[in-house]
Amino acid sequence: MKLTRRSILRGSAAALTAPVLTGIPPLATPAGAQGQSAVAGQRTTTAPVWRHGLSLFDEIKYPAGFKHFEYVNPNAPKGGIARQIAFGTFDNLNVALVVKGSVAAGLNLVYDTLMTGAMDEVATEYGRLAEAVSHPDDFSSVTYRLRANARWHDGKPITPEDVIFSLKVFQDKTISPRMAAYYSHVVGAQKTGAHEVTFTFDKGGNRELPQIVGQLTILPKHWWEGSDASGRKRDVSATTLEIPLGSGPYRLKEFAAGRTLVYERVPDYWGAALPVNVGQNNFQEIRYEYYRETTVALEAFKADRVDWRSENSAKNWATAYDFPAVKDGRVILEEFEIRSSGVMQAFAFNIRRDKFKDPRVRRAFNFAFDFEEMNKQLFYGQYTRIKSYFEGTELACKGVPQGEELAILETVRGKVPPEVFTAPYSNPVGGSTEAVRANLREGIRLLKDAGYDFRDRRLVHLQSGEPLTVELLASDPNGERFNLFYKPSLERLGIGVTVRTVDDVQYENRLRQWDYDVITTSWRQSLSPGNEQRSYWGSQAADQPGSLNLVGIKDAAIDALIDRVIFATNRSELVAATRALDRVLLWNHFVVPQWTYGKIRTARWDRFSRPDPLPKYGFSGFPTVWWWDANKAAKTGSRS
Repeated sequence: MKLTRRSILRGSAAALTAPVLTGIPPLATPAGAQGQSAVAGQRTTTAPVWRHGLSLFDEIKYPAGFKHFEYVNPNAPKGGIARQIAFGTFDNLNVALVVKGSVAAGLNLVYDTLMTGAMDEVATEYGRLAEAVSHPDDFSSVTYRLRANARWHDGKPITPEDVIFSLKVFQDKTISPRMAAYYSHVVGAQKTGAHEVTFTFDKGGNRELPQIVGQLTILPKHWWEGSDASGRKRDVSATTLEIPLGSGPYRLKEFAAGRTLVYERVPDYWGAALPVNVGQNNFQEIRYEYYRETTVALEAFKADRVDWRSENSAKNWATAYDFPAVKDGRVILEEFEIRSSGVMQAFAFNIRRDKFKDPRVRRAFNFAFDFEEMNKQLFYGQYTRIKSYFEGTELACKGVPQGEELAILETVRGKVPPEVFTAPYSNPVGGSTEAVRANLREGIRLLKDAGYDFRDRRLVHLQSGEPLTVELLASDPNGERFNLFYKPSLERLGIGVTVRTVDDVQYENRLRQWDYDVITTSWRQSLSPGNEQRSYWGSQAADQPGSLNLVGIKDAAIDALIDRVIFATNRSELVAATRALDRVLLWNHFVVPQWTYGKIRTARWDRFSRPDPLPKYGFSGFPTVWWWDANKAAKTGSRS
């Protein structure tokens, strides 16, 4: 449903029907906003029905006029500082530009979107910049009506021109190729009233598009078309370290390039009293401290230089949190269940390279991966093996295809691996000497079937004479542990292996240029997948620099299955189509699946309080719905 740079999406298991828009009563139709179809080009005579929310499901939770979300404390005190960790570096404060430089963390705090999601619902959005929304029954367009009181931080009103300008920026492939693909089905945007913008789509039936447009980050047209303090014209297609103008609950107060960002709460934020904002954005300051390595970041947390840490290392979680502040209760360790998404984390092949085009070669890599032994030696037995691109959700394929899923797969029979129809997908199982030997024998058999054999103790392609080599590329030094564990097993197959760790900037540049063999990456999946699947696996995205199709998949059958997901008309069809897509992706062996835990491990200095219960789909909800607790802070002690 929602595409982000980290691909963390929302979702649900509720029944999917036509989006239901409830709330604001119908108003008179403004001039130019009479619901013209982008497909047929015919005007309708029915006045639009304006509503306060959008949902892919049969109803939305909060009625028109609701005061605040249930999961917030509307009386939460304002104040205090939340210090968080960011990794790598940054040299860019232009939130739109992702093809150059490294974008700073937290810039989303500075900007508003047309709509915003609720963390206790799935695929549901409520008005933020927009007070109302309307679309025709065929989903061929959508009209948003902006709030008249919406303001930029310089006091100027937010206008339809800002919205149209923002769409053009994010549709520019040279600025943000991932977003350009995401918004590629929006073919027009025009001002249709004093505070209205109407977006038209390339065709009807794409039920997500109205909400996708609602996720658009709105940029200030007048600011970007103006000049900076030195008189130079600003360029939205260039990196910048000029503090940006926004409209959101925070503004960037100060920064040290590549090291620190300090956001301060805007005291006269125009949207503070909106129902979607009440009880949120409670901290006076939110800081991001940058670290190049996770080990250094952990030591900074122990030294009380940051307040909150998410721990992704099983070893650290088992061994590194025995320092005095944990023992005396000043630091709280807590795990939060992941309910809102599934994940595929994997060794991902770059199949743009000839040596990885044969699925038998890719499958052989899986037979060389002894997850069970790695889990025991490196991860303290904490993980389970991933076996689906939608791991942990009802969307994961199971058994052999049946019913509606089988009917969908029949439409691509002959274009997908035959095993799709006859066998459940499974990963090889290691963990014992006998199992490992059997797996390596099967790996060698697959490689020989793909045209490889041993020459001078090296695995060589018999036609080209090229030895099979692989570089395992990473940006996180912690990745070396499991890459080095994997290396000897691959070498036992005769594969030449190099393990390389590079800095964050070099890593991003190599990804943008498709300059890698195998990387470790992950794709977060919502419970209501849709248009973002084109960016992950679609043929068009394979050649778009900066896209999330890191594997380089170009497959007509997969494109067809993605369309079945996007244009599903009910929940049952969506689930069946997603399982079919999952099954075909798995049996193509595009990745070697890694491992998952199902929870977010966190550590925090005990200076904060939170609502009870926390939102179902918001992970920890920190810092959005938490607040500074002066009493706890006094007991915890002063910061470093």
